[in-house]
Amino acid sequence: MKYVVVLEKAERNWAAYSPDVLGCIATGRTPEETLRRYQKALRMHIEGLKEDGLPYPEPTARAVTVEV
Repeated sequence: MKYVVVLEKAERNWAAYSPDVLGCIATGRTPEETLRRYQKALRMHIEGLKEDGLPYPEPTARAVTVEV
């Protein structure tokens, strides 16, 4: 599965989340580190849902860029 992941610059670090996976976030010093951490957190999150017999979120979000 492929999820849209949003990377945001904060004052002192970066944060990542997916609009499709509420409650799963990661932070890091660089965008690359943050994305690696998010991938690991997302895998663990989905594995936990499966182990508990809960449905996991289907990827539905889309991302586009808009020029102004």
